[in-house]
Amino acid sequence: MKLQLWRNATLLLNIDELNILIDPMLGEKGSLGQFPMVGNELLNPLIDLPFTEEELQEKLKTIDAVAVTHLHPDHWDPKAIELLDKNVPIICPEIISEQISEAGFKNVIAFNDTIQFKNIEISLTDGHHGTGEIEEQMGVVHGFVFKNAEQSVYIVGDSIWCEEVEQAIKKHQPEHIVVAGGAATFVVGDPIVMNTNDILKVCESAPNSKIWVTHLESVSHAKENRKFIKEKIKENGLEERCFVLNDGEETELGA
Repeated sequence: MKLQLWRNATLLLNIDELNILIDPMLGEKGSLGQFPMVGNELLNPLIDLPFTEEELQEKLKTIDAVAVTHLHPDHWDPKAIELLDKNVPIICPEIISEQISEAGFKNVIAFNDTIQFKNIEISLTDGHHGTGEIEEQMGVVHGFVFKNAEQSVYIVGDSIWCEEVEQAIKKHQPEHIVVAGGAATFVVGDPIVMNTNDILKVCESAPNSKIWVTHLESVSHAKENRKFIKEKIKENGLEERCFVLNDGEETELGA
């Protein structure tokens, strides 16, 4: 099993010789414009993908399925809708399936619990994209657990640390957990994805898992960068099982 971070939440998971693209944001730097209520005028995404346009086109030809956790533009952008093959299987929570179908995709696999895709078991998990009124505005978010005969990886999605994440870890006992870090925060309210304290709680809750931190340095409301998070990981003696991925980096997810 291999995992490659493209940028932000966009990941390529290679499992059982299948390439599953997760939460594709494929537009060029600045293509999404300003985000509201972030206290700055930066254009999103803040960086380009770590590939040329030609390399991206070649990579997309190898995709066997796409998994989408939710429809915020930094997880499912207009460029992804434009570039992805409309016949590719799109795996998603049922709540967003109609919108994906309306975008022209003909093979939408919607579910609310667990499905079997080829030899892979995929389970849907819940989370909280913030707290209070901010969470209400952000809407429902989900994550995925991908499991084959040897091991499993839990893609938490855009969630803070919460009971639902803790229960998913207890239920699925994943060898690998991918979290959205960066403590993205609007000008009001609490973070809408994990800050370092949340990441440390994931590590504490899953002492036998390896933790992979993504969603960094790509959107204008992020408050914690890679350097800061790496320092906190080191301070807590977690360098051997908590890792901060760089854009374009591919890693082998060993057991």
